[in-house]
Amino acid sequence: MDLTRTEVAVRKDRRGSAARLGLIALPVAFLAAFFAYPVAAIVARGLKVDGVWRFGRIGEVLAQSDVRHVLWFTTWQALVSTALTLLIALPGAYVFARFEFPGKQVLRAVVTVPFVLPTVVVGTAFLALVGRGGLLDELWGVRLDTTVWAILLAHVFFNYAVVVRTVGGLWAQLDPRQEEAARMLGASPWKAWRQVTLPALGPAVAAAALMVFLFTFTSFGVVQILGGPTFSTLEVEIYRQTSEIFDLSTAAVLTLIQFVAVGAILALHAWTVRRRETALRLVDASVTARRPRGAGQWALLGGVLVTAVVLLMLPLAVLVQRSLDAPGFGYYRALTRADGGVFLVPPIEAIGNSLEYAVAATVIAVVIGGLAAVALTRRDAGRFVRGFDALLMLPLGVSAVTVGFGFLIALDEPPLDLRSSWILVPLAQALVGVPFVVRTMLPVLRAVDVRLREAASVLGASPWRVWREVDLPMVRRALLIAAGFAFAVSLGEFGATVFIARPDNPTLPVAVARLLGRPGDLNYGQAMALSTILMVVCAVALLVLERLRTADRTGEF
Repeated sequence: MDLTRTEVAVRKDRRGSAARLGLIALPVAFLAAFFAYPVAAIVARGLKVDGVWRFGRIGEVLAQSDVRHVLWFTTWQALVSTALTLLIALPGAYVFARFEFPGKQVLRAVVTVPFVLPTVVVGTAFLALVGRGGLLDELWGVRLDTTVWAILLAHVFFNYAVVVRTVGGLWAQLDPRQEEAARMLGASPWKAWRQVTLPALGPAVAAAALMVFLFTFTSFGVVQILGGPTFSTLEVEIYRQTSEIFDLSTAAVLTLIQFVAVGAILALHAWTVRRRETALRLVDASVTARRPRGAGQWALLGGVLVTAVVLLMLPLAVLVQRSLDAPGFGYYRALTRADGGVFLVPPIEAIGNSLEYAVAATVIAVVIGGLAAVALTRRDAGRFVRGFDALLMLPLGVSAVTVGFGFLIALDEPPLDLRSSWILVPLAQALVGVPFVVRTMLPVLRAVDVRLREAASVLGASPWRVWREVDLPMVRRALLIAAGFAFAVSLGEFGATVFIARPDNPTLPVAVARLLGRPGDLNYGQAMALSTILMVVCAVALLVLERLRTADRTGEF
């Protein structure tokens, strides 16, 4: 029996709705169970007294002058840190996207290593550089540890790779002939870039800026070490109220404030990015990169290399030098011994633990984030699906301390009694990795011309085949970048992991923090040694990723 056009359209809409629900169901369930539920549990524990909600506590906390000062400083330093990071890192994104030069893959891995370091290590490294007795103090008598500049520079150091890899990943695939056509029509190089390339990069730049802002807005280890008693962010204050003062009520209020602020920022970001969305002409990245031409381009490459050496490699070199202070690799040999106190196992076992957890977290993040990214780019996506775009970023803006405590409080009874399960740590790490997967894949997925998908569908291809033969070849590179980001973030995640990692299975960041928290040169040296090992592990992993990306790009793999 023949079907009318109306019946065909109805069936097609039903299949589209079912596909949308299928794509979004797993990400929604994941965030509901492992983010919304634990955070709600810890907030309820703080604001509920004898079964009665004390919402008046919110006004009491906001009325405190020291809390208002913390709110102001948190916002101000995040804005300035984001602006500085974009200013310094965008030239690097251009260089990595458009230039070919010897050692590019190694430098790309080196640039990414700072991002995966635990924030407590980043703070300690900059303290060794700019604090009392640090490198700048010894050479020129300059100290920055008592100023906000130490915090701002540490944030740029930490987030440089976010801009380079997020913006550079899309920039490398933009067709340069569009800008060349504008120049042939009389536009200056600056005008052609501003009116052609910059609008195309807008979503990627906005995504990178958002991630940098959220990381600096919730900065913990860097501010705690470099800020001292003078500077404090919301994250540091939540930790202080929870762990030192044991005031869960105030901590819950600050968590809600942070949650609302981040939600408003994400809503604004989703609205502005959606207004700029358009289909872009994407090409193979291998045809856009070339050797620098002219004095200006060589000067730009030189400037980026100097920035990488001074801002990124110098703090890492300080860590390596401190780890080698003991003769005969004494600090490294000490890592193979258990002390029977803080460590039930030799600290060196944290390496294997971190790798196992990071691989599991990466798989979870890529599956959850990939499904969410595909759902967000469907033409028939409804209002709920589009609103879910902003919700996916909330784990980056909520206190990791709150999430960690929430895991302990909420996931302690059936059907989610996971306190003794190894999967608890990868789940917490994947919460931070999912936003990176989504934000890395979305600009490229949204840039795919929808007419290509429609043509494949008209020719009889199923939705799965359309994705496999149209979308996947275009986003394979972005998928590898996303997996690399998720892996790197998992290796360095500290805020939530420190509360749920078992004493006999510590991760590298947790082991470093425990060593830094104990007095004595031996403990400090072991912390530097573990940090150096973490840098090497991350560099090797990122180099392997670069090799896979290069092989995939050239058709060898």
